Amino acid sequence: MDSSSLSTLLDSAEVQAFATGFPTTMAHLGVTLALMLAGAVIYALFTPWKEITLIRQGNAAAAVAFSGVLVGLAIPLAVSLSVSTSIKDIALWGVATVVIQLLSFRLVDMILTGLPQRIREGEVAAAVLLVGAKISTALILAAALTG
Repeated sequence: MDSSSLSTLLDSAEVQAFATGFPTTMAHLGVTLALMLAGAVIYALFTPWKEITLIRQGNAAAAVAFSGVLVGLAIPLAVSLSVSTSIKDIALWGVATVVIQLLSFRLVDMILTGLPQRIREGEVAAAVLLVGAKISTALILAAALTG
């Protein structure tokens, strides 16, 4: 490829659009991933059972339950990311989404009493029920975000 064709390629609208949009995309992605990480850490700190410790001990039920938390946070954050237009917009809606989702997780945990002990004991069926409830609330919250 000679220098004139390389120059033509680099000056193309597609390459220019990529060069302009890629840093913005990465910034949006970074903010969203940071929000998800913050939500997961907050959840882990405030759960009545210590899922991370249980996971390190090989408790499959705790791993399933915490996976549900991650997916449950990711769904509304993904929708928030898709409808937002700026980092400020993503941060605002992302924080609101994480707070609402964490509150709904606590509500689910309160309604489904007895599950924390069953998860501590490694009962995967209890964890699957908890994941289903958390993903369901995530999908409803995601739909609410789109209006």
